[in-house]
Amino acid sequence: MARTGSSSLNNMTVAGDNSGGSQGLLMPKLQYRFRVNFLNFGTNSSTADLTKQVIDVTRPSVSFGEINIPIYNSTMYLAGRHEWQPMTINVRDDASGTVSALVGGQLQKQLNFYEQASAATGQDYKFQTNIQILDGGNGTATPVVLETWECYGCFLQAANYNNLAYGSNDVVTIQLSIRYDNALQSPVDTAGVGSIIARAATARTGSITGTGTAPTIATTTTV
Repeated sequence: MARTGSSSLNNMTVAGDNSGGSQGLLMPKLQYRFRVNFLNFGTNSSTADLTKQVIDVTRPSVSFGEINIPIYNSTMYLAGRHEWQPMTINVRDDASGTVSALVGGQLQKQLNFYEQASAATGQDYKFQTNIQILDGGNGTATPVVLETWECYGCFLQAANYNNLAYGSNDVVTIQLSIRYDNALQSPVDTAGVGSIIARAATARTGSITGTGTAPTIATTTTV
């Protein structure tokens, strides 16, 4: 095969094995190409203005509890119950008060601060948050959604209206901490978290340790 300057770009990566180059480098998702949509948030049917005022957002984070299995001379471990960690969204507080009204409406659904009356059930105030990573399209070039995190059972764990300062040139912001019950990546059949994976029915015959490939142990010859 003839060598060309452009073909050298295929070598600008790390080989996954000993096969050499010609592997190319995958295009990464970019942090600034995203949008956040809110469903059933607050008391206003439209939350488009809140989406436009988002500054940044943390993607979902999940952790598993640890189950200790003490045995003879060792300790083994199993994954326990999982827990989704709260995510943080920072938004600009606009001069027209639209964002403040949307956030305040959601807080009021959770607890009426004037009457001091709380919601009867979770479904009365919980909402859905969708975090979408986009490909950079805009206007007549409709953006393609590369990934969506759908977060279900959301409520505002905290709303911080932040500081004002004479010596600052920064815009006024509101920090939202959102607690949620579950999160899935979509499309659910291919994206990762939530994808279709057969559950192995090995409860009666399975092992704690699982399986793996045993390492090759080098032997030494004594002369």
